[in-house]
Amino acid sequence: MMLSREQIASIYVDSCRAEIDALKPGNVHRFADGHHMTAQQFLESAEITAAPITFPDASVGERVLASASITREKVGTNTNLGILLLCAPLAKAAEIASLDLRQSLQDVIGAMDDRDTRDVFAAIRLANPGGLGKSETNDVNDEPVGSLVEAMRQAEHRDSVARQYATGFADIFAGGLSAHAKALADGETGMWPTVFVYLQMLSTFPDSHIARKHGLVIAEEVRGQAEDIFREIARTSDTKARERTLLAFDSRLKASGLNPGTSADLTVATLFAAGVNFALQCANVNA
Repeated sequence: MMLSREQIASIYVDSCRAEIDALKPGNVHRFADGHHMTAQQFLESAEITAAPITFPDASVGERVLASASITREKVGTNTNLGILLLCAPLAKAAEIASLDLRQSLQDVIGAMDDRDTRDVFAAIRLANPGGLGKSETNDVNDEPVGSLVEAMRQAEHRDSVARQYATGFADIFAGGLSAHAKALADGETGMWPTVFVYLQMLSTFPDSHIARKHGLVIAEEVRGQAEDIFREIARTSDTKARERTLLAFDSRLKASGLNPGTSADLTVATLFAAGVNFALQCANVNA
């Protein structure tokens, strides 16, 4: 049994809210704003993009461009480009999935063409993400050549969002969903499964956003610090102690202008995939 557009949109918004509600060191969240952005801007971005990212029968590129356009118009800053790039194909896959979201996602990715590339490049130019730089091949300021997957493959070595397109969202379905499931199985509640997903992403590979703006050496240092923090909070169930540890790390990162934005984007995508999978399971049980 397939999900309705309303169900998919609701799961998307809930995933964005859960990510903002979680204490994610260095990123914007309800405990502390940062990087000249507020939690409210991200919440508003989720609400206003729920419709365009779930446009029935729209391509991935059309969904990304429409969502980026309304974000620029209503919010005035780039709060969600990575989220849109990750969640648009997931939303389209959810639209056609009857049970297996991952297989449906492969079908969506395989069907993308140069029109998706053109629309996504336009969305990237509109969002104007920090530290993007110039690429020798398939630069977003040039006329795109080939499919979106081909363009993403050329960037996968330096960008974790691009890597998802090239690998079938492997970091989401293997790393992110596994971390989320383990947290739930271990009895974590409230924001903690989301925090664990975020720390899993941040501690596994250097954050692309930090690497673009500050270099790979700094990004690797943050990754190592996140690994230590992850081990520390996993050893205790004391909520207050966990929060103190995370807030101290949060303050250090923000004081240095370090924003692990890509890790946050991957967290939203993981929550979205988890929510869709759960809804599909429920729909099939009740069918």
